Amino acid sequence: MPESKHHVEYQDIESVIIRFAGDSGDGMQLTGLQFSNTSAVFGNDISTLPDFPAEIRAPAGTLAGVSGFQVNFSSEEILTPGDAPQVLVAMNPAALKANLIDLEPGGKIIVNTDAFNNANLKKADYDSNPLEDGSLDGYDVYELPITTLNRNALADLEDLSTRDKDRCKNFFSLGLTFWIYDRPLETTLSYIDKKFAKNPLLVDANKRALIAGYDVGHNTEAFQTRFHIQPAHLKTGVYRRITGNEAIALGMITAAQKAGKPLFYGSYPITPASEILHNLANQKQFDVRTFQAEDEIAAMGSTIGAAFGGAMAATGTSGPGVALKSEAINLALVLELPMVIVNVQRGGPSTGLPTKTEQSDLLQAMFGRNGESPVPVIAPATPGDCFYMAIEAFRMAVRAMTPVFVLSDGYLGNSAEPWLIPDPDDIPPIVVKHPSAPSNGAEPFEPYKRNSETFARPWAIPGTPGLEHRLGGLGKQPDTGNVSYVPFDHEQMVKDRAEKIAKLADYVPPQTLIGPEEGDLLVVSWGSTLGAVRSAVKRVQGQAYAVSHAHIRYLNPFPKNLDSIVRRFDRILVPEMNLGQLIFLLRGRYGLETPFIPYPKVQGRPFTIREVTEKILSLVE
Repeated sequence: MPESKHHVEYQDIESVIIRFAGDSGDGMQLTGLQFSNTSAVFGNDISTLPDFPAEIRAPAGTLAGVSGFQVNFSSEEILTPGDAPQVLVAMNPAALKANLIDLEPGGKIIVNTDAFNNANLKKADYDSNPLEDGSLDGYDVYELPITTLNRNALADLEDLSTRDKDRCKNFFSLGLTFWIYDRPLETTLSYIDKKFAKNPLLVDANKRALIAGYDVGHNTEAFQTRFHIQPAHLKTGVYRRITGNEAIALGMITAAQKAGKPLFYGSYPITPASEILHNLANQKQFDVRTFQAEDEIAAMGSTIGAAFGGAMAATGTSGPGVALKSEAINLALVLELPMVIVNVQRGGPSTGLPTKTEQSDLLQAMFGRNGESPVPVIAPATPGDCFYMAIEAFRMAVRAMTPVFVLSDGYLGNSAEPWLIPDPDDIPPIVVKHPSAPSNGAEPFEPYKRNSETFARPWAIPGTPGLEHRLGGLGKQPDTGNVSYVPFDHEQMVKDRAEKIAKLADYVPPQTLIGPEEGDLLVVSWGSTLGAVRSAVKRVQGQAYAVSHAHIRYLNPFPKNLDSIVRRFDRILVPEMNLGQLIFLLRGRYGLETPFIPYPKVQGRPFTIREVTEKILSLVE
């Protein structure tokens, strides 16, 4: 790239939080994705937070149609996308209005002045132009006619319509931020070559837009400082950027490979879980069979059939889909077949907030079925952890012959981080044993005869001679599985199914604790709250307060030592993106008089580090 035409200072900084925001047709998700990919390739630690509207296509220029993508990139380890953006790239008035409230005081704003016309200001409910009325005086504002500059850069592409040229302006804004934060262009240029390979005109247009935006930094005297963020000191190895949904898909494939089995994934598309289906559908080379069902009930039924046939079977959905699947989940529980049910939670109830995050389906996973119907429930903590917990879910399913719930959420599913790719040889195999045909004269096959260690029944493959047996949802006779209405048969089967789930506690690893082993305050968290809570606890510990943190990944059964941990503290703070569901389970399980302190948040947005820090300080100070 040419040298700048004006004097430029370079400033080394530890991290930056940028939010790209615009209309849902402005390509802000793609812009943020490319910025995070480039930063990851450069070697920074990253954490991202996509935020897009629930409407398929809200009216252009309205607040309802604003789409955003926040990127936190750093030379140090980070655990969250950051509390408040320090830089806001706003492509129209609605994007400015919707996101200004979150911007750090004194932060930078890059605006597309071409979009600040009377019509767009009215759509965004502005009474006056914020670029002219002084309302942005507390911020560092850079006004650029991005639409015009982008059109000028593409002016000689006469075969490209004005509309198509305007669709390239997201790459223009991306190029500008690349210049400001000293990011290389090569990663995105290669992406453009691959993304638009079938249309050379679009390859040329998007590359020109990217480079033109970069050159604005060279040629505009308003940008007199470039910021440099050194690569992070991460553990040595090969990394890739990964979202939680991508990690779950890879974890499922790995589990099936480690079991020597095909993977079946039956699902009905639902936000925010659909990406799991999209990822698995492209992996047929690993013996992955995907089935897009006509509804949630059919998706669950197909998963049961695949498990009965001997495949590693899974389904994915969100809370409303779990509600529809509940009767068939109970059938799977009574059939005692191994399978994984992923719930990428979203704001509820009912249709609720389809594109926003929440943790409010914990009690649904625990109790949302008729009868005594316990199932294991686990929850990944980070996007990368979704890979390992997907494998763990299959291990538990096979070990106990049961459906297993994985509780992810919209934040985990869509956000991304650098992920150290593991050596497949370091992942232990999943041992699957199917009974073989009995020898002549042997006792008849008993499909519900239980393993003395795990209490699981055998996983008999249909069609195996000598293993003919009856399955169904009616009450069963122990061992034989024959239909039985005998009271004590039913009671024993109910207790046996509960016992095999309880016995998984022998398998679940001990609960870890960060901080003092006992004391006044313990902060307990689960799921995607790890980053904010762990960061907040470290801040408070850095101020010499004795606060401890336990993050629970196994929710049913709890780790064996969790009982002793919670009893060693006087107070227990539980931040949750619900109204206190984990507290409900802890109180019920341990019957403690210890005052549990709920800290609920149900706003469709994850906790910030600042929120949790202030709550902890309000208790310890």
